[in-house]
This record gives sequence, C-alpha cells and structure tokens, in this order.
Amino acid sequence: MPKIAKEMGALDVSRLKEVGFHAVGGVAGLGLQIVETGAKSWVLRTMVGGKRRKMGLGGFPDVTLATAREKARQAKLKVHDGEDPIDQRRSKRQALKASRAQDVTFRTCAENYITAHSPEWTNKKHAGQWTRTLETYAFPVIGDLWVRDVTVSHVLQILQPIWLTKTTTAVNVRGRVEAVLSSAKTLGLRSGENPAAWKDNLDNQLASPNKVKKVRHHPAIPVNEVGAFMADVRQQDGMSAKALEFLILTSVRSHNVRHATWPEIDFETKTWAIPGEDGDDDGNGQRMKSGVAHRVPLSKQAIKLLNGLNRVGNTDLIFPSPRKGAQLSDMAMNKLMRDMSANGVPHGFRSTFKDWALERTNFQHEISEKALAHTVGDAVERAYLRSDAFEKRHRMMQQWADFCDKDQKTIKDKVVPIRAA
Repeated sequence: MPKIAKEMGALDVSRLKEVGFHAVGGVAGLGLQIVETGAKSWVLRTMVGGKRRKMGLGGFPDVTLATAREKARQAKLKVHDGEDPIDQRRSKRQALKASRAQDVTFRTCAENYITAHSPEWTNKKHAGQWTRTLETYAFPVIGDLWVRDVTVSHVLQILQPIWLTKTTTAVNVRGRVEAVLSSAKTLGLRSGENPAAWKDNLDNQLASPNKVKKVRHHPAIPVNEVGAFMADVRQQDGMSAKALEFLILTSVRSHNVRHATWPEIDFETKTWAIPGEDGDDDGNGQRMKSGVAHRVPLSKQAIKLLNGLNRVGNTDLIFPSPRKGAQLSDMAMNKLMRDMSANGVPHGFRSTFKDWALERTNFQHEISEKALAHTVGDAVERAYLRSDAFEKRHRMMQQWADFCDKDQKTIKDKVVPIRAA
C-alpha cells in the first residue's frame, strides 16, 4: 500500500521549484513532476495489473490541484474495477488520430485524384476539364466538406440546377464526383454507398439524361449545294478560306486542319499523316480524337491547293493565322461561313460527306467511316479490320473532290426534260 503523503494546498504546490517528483497528498501516488526546463505536470504512480505504471494527468497550472486529484481518483477507481485507464486513454488517442487522418476535404480528394489519373488520360485537356467543372459546380457546394460527410442531398444540390439546362455538363460532373468519392472510399476516407452513383440511387431523383438531353446536330450544307458553296469559298481571300477548302476536301475535323504542318504531307504518295498526339508539351493534347494516327489520302484538288500556298518562314503550320505564324483561331472558319451567310458550320461538312457517300456512291459504309476516322465495329470486328482501306479511300476522296467541283444546281438547270410524244 503506497504511503499517503502530507496533503498540500494550492499555494504549497505553486511554490514547488526543485526538479523531481513531489507527492502532493490527497490521493496515493499523485505528485507534481518538475523537469530541468521548469515545466510542471501531474503524474499518478499506481499499480495496474500487478505492474507499476505512470499516468500523466496534464500540465500545471492549466490543470489545477483539485482537478488533478479528481482525475487521480477516477483513474484509481477504474484500476480497482479491473480496467487499465492508461491503455484506454491510449486507444482513445489513437482513435482520435485516425479520425483526424480522415479529415480530408472533397476538394483535396479531387485534386489528388486528378493528379493521380492525369498520366493515363490520352487527352491532356481532360485534367483542365475536370478541374474547371468541379470548381464551377461541385466545389461551391462540397469543396470544403469532409469527403466522408458528402451525401445524396449534397449531390442533388449540385446537379438539379443544371440537369435540364446543361445536361451533358451535369452528366460529366456527376461521373466525376462519383469517381472522386469512390477513390475516397478505397482510401478509407468514407464508407457506405456512393451518393453520386446513378443506378438505384440518383436515377430515382433525376430524369434520364437520354430523355432530357436535346441533341443538337451541327448544321450542314446540303449535298446538292456543296459545289456552289465550294465555288464561293474559292472566291474568298485569306487563309481561313484556304483552310476551309482543305477541310471540305479531306473531311477531317477543323482541329486537324488548324494544326496541320508541312512535314505531315507526303506529296509523292499524296498522303497527309496526322499523328495521334501532337508530341508537344504545350498542352494541346491529342491531334486525333481517338488518339490513333490517321492517314488522309489527298485528291488532286487538295494537292493543287497545297502547291498554291506560300510557306511562312517562321512556322511549319500549313494554315497559320496572320498573327506571327500562330495557329488559326478555332472560330476562324466558322466566322468565314457566317460572313458568307452559309447555313452550316465547318464540322457539318463531315455529315455532308457521309450523306454523299451513302446516297451517291457504292462505297461500303465502313470505308466512309474510316475516311471520317470513326471507330468501326466492336472489338472483335476491329481485330479483323486492321487495314485502313487506304486505296479505296483514295478513290473515294477523289470522287468527293470531283463532286465538290460541280454545281449541282447548274447541272439540274441544264437538264432538258423529255416531252411527251
């Protein structure tokens, strides 16, 4: 049985200065520990499970003498009841530390997710798109919430204002929030069902995006008007007109025309080789939407157009803007068509080309799809369709270019109807 020291008062305790352990009485084993730095703390010396243990009860004077004695009494009662107050406190501290480790905001989780997955995204712009959409729609609602506290209610608060008006964006935001929350669960930062999941969750609260999404097709010049429009384009001055003519003749996306360079053109084989990616560190990302290189057969008209261009000395771009050889603006060709009062946009010529191929030629559907650099068939079919059908596509693109040289309206006007006998 430990010897009970003479009970000190608060004034007596405050006067203690000597380094060491000073029993203060009132509770057996309770004392004030003073170290060389002058710091003072309460310590309880007691037997726990047959072993002598020390238990800190807090620093002096933040913990008063009266409080220290009460803490000591409670600890000794636990020991008497067969409990270990030291291990209990250690477990609570570890649980608190683990809990604090889970105090990660949704914003931090999203940033970590983007950093971790950016290397696998084939399009370098994806990281920027992820960041912009989450900053605009998700972060104002849940950015500063602990990721473990995000609920269905929060997700609906993000999506409902834009679900019917910006459906495509809303669908992307939902998928990105779901991915971040799924990652957080894997890391042990949250538990339970994913509140951003669609099936058997948000599909009960939001209309199907396939039914509310308004599909907007790019307006396109009708097939019968291509020849007349091409004639008008060739009367226009400026690099935008040349770029638009080349776009029509090749049926590629405007992005590829604006980034086209002279080294990609092989005049001997009449081929334009578009790389899958730009290979630069300027953040432009992919050249082809699929990330796969694409060969474009060049018609006689396309070769003639290229031969008629003057190369700008400080750039390899075929269609540079007048501004120091920089790329054409992504709106340059659109503006030209607006100025020409055309009922269409540059991207619409891909649809016009497809209509022509289906209605005016005997080429297989797969050939025109490959000309548009579309993915043909499922994985099994693609395994057998390894050829890019270049020779057939070359004949197709020449026929297309020849068709673009003809004004269908003029041809129709020249037809003399057969009179009945």
